Amino acid sequence: MTRFSTCLFAALLSVNLFAADTKTLFNGKDLSGWDGDPRLWSVKDGAIHGETTADVKANGNTFLIWQGGKLDDFELRLTFRCTESNNSGIQYRSRHITEGKPRNQWVVRGYQHEIRNENKFPNVSGFIYDEGGKRRRICLAGEKAEWNEDGKKVLGELIDAEGFEKLFKLNEWNDVRIVAKGNHIQHYMNDKLILDFTDNHPELALSEGILALQLHAGKPMWVEFKDITLKELK
Repeated sequence: MTRFSTCLFAALLSVNLFAADTKTLFNGKDLSGWDGDPRLWSVKDGAIHGETTADVKANGNTFLIWQGGKLDDFELRLTFRCTESNNSGIQYRSRHITEGKPRNQWVVRGYQHEIRNENKFPNVSGFIYDEGGKRRRICLAGEKAEWNEDGKKVLGELIDAEGFEKLFKLNEWNDVRIVAKGNHIQHYMNDKLILDFTDNHPELALSEGILALQLHAGKPMWVEFKDITLKELK
């Protein structure tokens, strides 16, 4: 077998192994398996569509929550696009807040993969935001970093501002892949590794939780998601 044939075989094997253990989280027709504010979430042209308007507003950030239970180690893939007027996000290893007096029935806290229709650092898709927490922007797009008990340490750069501007497709669909293994998290954008983060904080690191999609409060916006697949990593 030639070197090219060997590489091709390995690539095909990797794809087939991923497909064998992967489940589709959105059927492209309705919101079966998801729960969110029915005023704001719908299915449009085969995609999950979240939208706020001047008349139909979100009372605080609100989420479409996957009903499949908690995840620990996983690989999530999806495609998204959104308006420039606001931002969205993908929650993972998060918690559905039901105690106290949350602003709506679908409040979620935890790690968030930021979603934005922007390509200028630092306000771009892909950074980890601490939704509802105190660490805020935990790890920025382009960073290889770790967070220890005494704070954050940046270890290297994965992509610079010029590279991200070329990578990200404004006003179009972009592909996301999130890989979480133990305390190690990686974010990919359009098949490029853009974030590599290790959370060593003894109290704030998250090891498991729910998956959800965000619709941000504030000025009117829309966001869409499709091709959502999940592989749980044993």
